[in-house]
Amino acid sequence: MVYLWIINNMAKKKKNLKKNILITGGSGFIGSAITKYLVKEKNRVIVFDNNSRGKSSRLKEVKNEIKFIKGDIRNKEKLLSINGSVDTVIHLAYVNGTKFFYKKPFEILDIAVNGLINILDFCKKKKVKNFYLASSSEVYQNPLKIPTDEDEMLKIPNIHNPRYSYGGGKIISELYGMYFAKKFLKKFIIFRPHNVYGKDMGNDHVIPEFINRFKKLGNKKKFLIYGTGQEVRSFIHIDDFISGFDKVFKKGKNQEIYNIGTSEKVKISKLAKIISKILAKSIKFKKTKILKGSPSVRCPDIKKIKRLGFRQKIRLKDGIKKILN
Repeated sequence: MVYLWIINNMAKKKKNLKKNILITGGSGFIGSAITKYLVKEKNRVIVFDNNSRGKSSRLKEVKNEIKFIKGDIRNKEKLLSINGSVDTVIHLAYVNGTKFFYKKPFEILDIAVNGLINILDFCKKKKVKNFYLASSSEVYQNPLKIPTDEDEMLKIPNIHNPRYSYGGGKIISELYGMYFAKKFLKKFIIFRPHNVYGKDMGNDHVIPEFINRFKKLGNKKKFLIYGTGQEVRSFIHIDDFISGFDKVFKKGKNQEIYNIGTSEKVKISKLAKIISKILAKSIKFKKTKILKGSPSVRCPDIKKIKRLGFRQKIRLKDGIKKILN
């Protein structure tokens, strides 16, 4: 009898470990992958998204296991009207895609500032205990150290360059969130994704853009690369990203910041060559001026997340093949 009581009690405690989670931006590329991961882990999930950059179709396989609320993060009344218990918030709602940095800087900052204030007001009202803030590698701009760890100085090199609206908004979010958390939250963690890629991510990022342009180009035409082609990035497949997020979500420490990425450095010209080879294209490259403010090298130091147990499994070439299959 005592043995059965212990087993039942342990089962109840295990069940109680599952969370009631609100995820903003949950129909976006990264947000939908996190949503599916959370459902798989048996958490109760509410997705809040206006689908301006997200798509409900990304959540098709879990649509009966989540509650989806269509709304803009800047609409405070809509956000505060959410019913039910919420103990954890994962905040991803934002506008991504490099072209939007230049075209919509005010909207990006409006979402960054007012969206964050609204979700933190929601946390106060609902007495939320745990908050995971999605930041970005864009906070590093042109870092002094390569690979770049989480203690790198954050900066906005030129407030007149709209490129920095995105990274600037993320820096504001980190700073505001960190000091809000000291007063009102039990756990606050920042994670900084680095060039996440995969199927159905949209066409506003370098890998899907390259793939689409290569498919449309004939073999004799020149393939345009913005910049010299020597610019360096480190890409992480969405499956590896979720593996990293899993480690942060379960083992991350309060008030800590974690890069989620890989140390696999790749020149943009090499990326183009990898894709052209997979697609059996023989194309000459044409280089142009790099967009103003675009960093020459970006590669995260991932020692911190590796200490939580993260390991990269999908190399870039294999990840691109997964997109094309």
